[in-house]
Amino acid sequence: MNNEITVQDLAKEIKVTLDSLIQFLETQGFDGLTSSSPIDEDLADLVKDHVEELEAEDDTVVRLKPPFIVKNVAEILDIKANKLITELMQMGVLAAINQSIDQAKVEALCESRGLTLVVDKREKPQAETQRKPKEEDPENIKHDEKDGDRVGRPPVVAVMGHVDHGKTSLLDALRNTSITSGEAGGITQHTGASLIDYKGMKVTFLDTPGHAAFSAMRKRGAQLTDICILVVAADDGVNAQTKEAIKIIMDAKVPMIIAINKMDLPHADSNKVLQELQQMGLLTEEWGGEYGCVKVSALAKTGLEELIERIHLEGEVNELTGNPKIPGSGIVIEAQLETGMGATASILVQDGSFKQGDIVICGEFYGKVKGMINSLDKRLKVAGPSQPIKLLGLNGVPEVGTPVVVCKNEKEAKKIASERAENIRRAKLDKPKITSVEELLNQVQEQEKKLLRLIIKADVKGTAEAIVTELKKIESDKINLDIVSVGVGSITETDVQLAAPTKTRIIGFHVRTNPGVNKKAKSAEVDISLYSVIYELIDNIHAEMTGMLDAESREVVLAKAEIMEIFKTKTGKICGSIVRSGKVKVGANARVYRDKDVIYNGTIKSLRRFKDDVKEVPNGMECGINLDNFDDFETQDLIEVYEYEKVAAKL
Repeated sequence: MNNEITVQDLAKEIKVTLDSLIQFLETQGFDGLTSSSPIDEDLADLVKDHVEELEAEDDTVVRLKPPFIVKNVAEILDIKANKLITELMQMGVLAAINQSIDQAKVEALCESRGLTLVVDKREKPQAETQRKPKEEDPENIKHDEKDGDRVGRPPVVAVMGHVDHGKTSLLDALRNTSITSGEAGGITQHTGASLIDYKGMKVTFLDTPGHAAFSAMRKRGAQLTDICILVVAADDGVNAQTKEAIKIIMDAKVPMIIAINKMDLPHADSNKVLQELQQMGLLTEEWGGEYGCVKVSALAKTGLEELIERIHLEGEVNELTGNPKIPGSGIVIEAQLETGMGATASILVQDGSFKQGDIVICGEFYGKVKGMINSLDKRLKVAGPSQPIKLLGLNGVPEVGTPVVVCKNEKEAKKIASERAENIRRAKLDKPKITSVEELLNQVQEQEKKLLRLIIKADVKGTAEAIVTELKKIESDKINLDIVSVGVGSITETDVQLAAPTKTRIIGFHVRTNPGVNKKAKSAEVDISLYSVIYELIDNIHAEMTGMLDAESREVVLAKAEIMEIFKTKTGKICGSIVRSGKVKVGANARVYRDKDVIYNGTIKSLRRFKDDVKEVPNGMECGINLDNFDDFETQDLIEVYEYEKVAAKL
């Protein structure tokens, strides 16, 4: 249920007059509102989108959208740009009239003039295309539909839960296949999709990875689906990824079915699972709540029919439909380069139909559909709503999550794709400018750090994304990790050529090296490492970064001695001492303390026991200590003996 605030609360939050807010709400069909009337989050977001149309609370409020360009800030503050530039220089900011400055500086400028800055919402840039969407773009075209064209479609279901709780094994049981045995480390590392027909009931399943590295893939899976199944092992209960999956499902606002798996095990305890879920606010129907719960065993193949029936019941309640007669639109759930096929995109058809020969556009890539393969490796000529297919024919590997749609013709598709590709190229070349002395110093410090450069090659886009995300979580003040490039497909000579000048490491995940590449890499002194399990890759890179750091010196106290008597010799004074702890050694470092103040820091020149010179004196023994170049000691002075040892540095 959405959180509610009052009209007055919202007016204060967005700094507008109460009257203008109530008047605006009335134009939206909300009559009879007062200052204490509650409104939900959706309505509040609508108001915030139109905040510029409302009357400001007072003239001390200034509104500005990021980026904060110097010229625009000068206009809003009603001062000349050159005066503002001078003021910024006094604040340690170097910025030209068309450069941007950070929000904190703008707030400080406003505050000094008795003004309050309100940052208006700015439209998010198109992450993949860097191109402003147009109404005529294929993704935005609304197709005419006739009555009766929309028909029921199979529900799309994401299977989520903690790693090793049996998500993929459950799917194996439903489609009578074996996937987990082929996954390195026994965990799912790709988002797979399959359409199953269980006793006439069709369901499209998305199997999302459970390992912590694949958080983004799980979120994407939940957002693509009509229903989510939360798999919880009956012998293990709610764990870390279970809790994360619950949050993702709740945020996505999709119906959830709980599947308690591994009911065949002797230690299975479904009541414990239900109790743990209740503690998280999830009450199942049998305990008087709203969530359906099915007890299953993927190994014993029990409860499967009940699970499918429950999925179909949820699907009927939500009236899931699609129109197979309009041009197809879908979303990329995985993408890769495959030998003999080129760039392939695993897509989920969301509406309409894809046909062999269609011209499609997907982000900055386009192509003619050369073929479509379903989850049973069968070729299709037509793919309709809710069908997962592997699409062949794109001229490049798209990003996961990119929309793919049928285009009118190849000329239009090529034009749009080229424009998007050019904008992406420009965005990569557009380097941020240094606008302050502080930024300049930070840049110098960054350049002084050690650097580990990596080229990442993975079998599919989604896994490459997960690897990069996990590597970026490795934080260090002493070493930088620079990911030079990320790609899919086998490791080629081009990768080695890119790596050679800076001795960049090449990391391969679930890929091979092309013939002759290893020999070329060896001669170019480029290191290539291949992995099949993601957490081994991350651990090894972490260890390598640690190994690049210089060992650190740590002071270790060896002994403490107290001066009891002072002896004069021909060569100088010797302090007669007793070792209170540890072992005093010749050549070790020593400090002399008098009333807790250090009066000497040097080394032990020699040691004597009676008339003999010795190398060391243990705890409890008396000895004569001769300190190098120091004899200004007194009785009851304390000598601390120490040395330095090398220890491995930490990131």
